[in-house]
Amino acid sequence: MTLTVAFVGFGEAGRTFATAPNWHAEVRAYDIVAERSAADTLADALTRSALILSLVTADQALQTAENAAPHIESGAFYFDMNSVAPDTKRAAAKLIEAAGGRYVDVAVMAPVDPARLAVPLLLSGPHAESGGPTLNALGFSNVRIVAGDVGRASSVKMIRSIIVKGIEALTAEMMLAGEAAGVAEEVLTSLGDGWSQKAEYNLERMATHGARRAAEMEEVAKTLTTLGIEPVMTRGTIVRQREMAERKLKDAA
Repeated sequence: MTLTVAFVGFGEAGRTFATAPNWHAEVRAYDIVAERSAADTLADALTRSALILSLVTADQALQTAENAAPHIESGAFYFDMNSVAPDTKRAAAKLIEAAGGRYVDVAVMAPVDPARLAVPLLLSGPHAESGGPTLNALGFSNVRIVAGDVGRASSVKMIRSIIVKGIEALTAEMMLAGEAAGVAEEVLTSLGDGWSQKAEYNLERMATHGARRAAEMEEVAKTLTTLGIEPVMTRGTIVRQREMAERKLKDAA
């Protein structure tokens, strides 16, 4: 029996998964960008779909769950793979569960390219144990269950992002200053082997994905605030991530 998966959001991550050589399912895709969609409406994509992967931008994750809930099939898995705060995931879970779906908090722990279906996934929530083998059946090979309720997996991702995206932002600030002072290469050399490549990679990721990363870091700031921690450094990361994405747009104009 061929599995059918509805993708809600079919950007880079969704297309990377669906085109992987070891992907084992037929695809229905709905995206607000019309040329990415194979379905005319979200309802069309979700009708008779027992498996749903939500892969939208962080700022759209909760609204997407709200829009999906009226159309979800009873017992359908809703794998929320969006990088959002635990409270956002818990709010989305309430909507999906009230509609009869089975919500799984999924944290995607590394870039999907080049890992594709080997990207590390953390799952939590009451349906994580049954959802894990379902993702394995689709072709995902690096799935781990984190004991705990919805929000546990996303907590790991959010807190980890403080350092991952923060280092990118610090790299950008260092390179902007180094170039303005005319000493960028000397600075990189002083940091040791590999830093030229690291800086180039970090800057490329920010230029390409900075807007999405900034939205994710807004969710990180919410997470920290909920935990009673002032997101001082994270606010700076948000600014730098967004700024680097805007610089690329200006350069391309």
